[in-house]
Amino acid sequence: MDGTQMIDSSAMLAQVQAWSAINTGTANLAGLAEQADALVQAFAALPGTVELVDPAPVTAIAADGSAFEKPHGQHLVVRVRPQANRRILLTGHMDTVFPADHAFQRQTWLDGETLNGPGVADMKGGIAVMLHALMAFEQSAHASALGYDVLINSDEETGSLASAALIAELAAGKLAALTYEPAALPDGTLAHARGGTGNYSITITGKSAHAGRNPHEGRNAIVAAADLILRLKALETAEITINPAKLEGGAANNVVPDHAVLRFNIRPRSVEAGAAFDYTLNHLLIDIQTVHQVATHRHGGVTRPPKAVDARAQALFDLVRACGAELGQDIRWQASGGVCDGNNIAACGVPVVDTMGVRGGAIHSPEEYLIVPSLAERAALSARVIERLSQGVLQ
Repeated sequence: MDGTQMIDSSAMLAQVQAWSAINTGTANLAGLAEQADALVQAFAALPGTVELVDPAPVTAIAADGSAFEKPHGQHLVVRVRPQANRRILLTGHMDTVFPADHAFQRQTWLDGETLNGPGVADMKGGIAVMLHALMAFEQSAHASALGYDVLINSDEETGSLASAALIAELAAGKLAALTYEPAALPDGTLAHARGGTGNYSITITGKSAHAGRNPHEGRNAIVAAADLILRLKALETAEITINPAKLEGGAANNVVPDHAVLRFNIRPRSVEAGAAFDYTLNHLLIDIQTVHQVATHRHGGVTRPPKAVDARAQALFDLVRACGAELGQDIRWQASGGVCDGNNIAACGVPVVDTMGVRGGAIHSPEEYLIVPSLAERAALSARVIERLSQGVLQ
């Protein structure tokens, strides 16, 4: 294959700009539907079936402690040569962190090669890289030897809870996987091993009372939550960080508060650390209930396990580096504290490189930018990697 000579960089840029103009904040169902329709048309260029799959049900906890169903957009699934002996998975996401009412909605050229805009790097540029790499691969002599599934979900930015089961289903039995998050650094460095993440909501129910007349008859849910926060922070080690992020509840100043919801995030560096925390949390809540005479209810848990890099995964990284060298690209990698769908895929036992997308930076901020020449550059890299996979270089 000829590298960037087979890639239509102008078409890629036009797609990225058109897709960036569609607001696809995870909660913007109308915008996600518009984006999904655009992706159906774009991925119809591949010789397979294209469908939209409904999201799995997801529950969340409201500020009053009640559970509610959280709606999500549909996910795009493409299947090409499902009967092939060698099959891989390619994943991306159509949602961004910018809601429909966010001020960051427009694109701006920072210079002749740098485009600022919502989602241009994370990851509408990555979707274009994936699509055009596959289109180039389909022109190769080895295309018939490899089958693949493509998943572009609608909820990656909020944890992929509505697509986790679909990720696991599509990952099953795959030789390898490529995910199109932007490169870890603007120079193209890949993310290697990753920690994990979990989100929790703890509802605490106490008993209200007058703060002046009979405070001793009350059970202060805010005090119980404050105690829990300090105990959680005391559990931090080199293997896990804990971030109490939001405390909701309370009442008038003269009322003992009978309700609180504490929301926090954990970042375990190993599967064992996440499991140990989950076990400890259950016992910690029992102690909080006893000491403060309150009731507690927990919601959530580890949603993305840590991603270790075993020998099979390292072989895939080495393949990407070798393909990069053939194209004059110096491919490096480093460990990352961030998480993505690559964590979910690795948990299924499938080797994955999850930063095959564009070079850029400042993602999740109004300064997000795409280095435009990286569109064709990274598409050529992916096409070369996919071709090598079709030739059986990984077993």
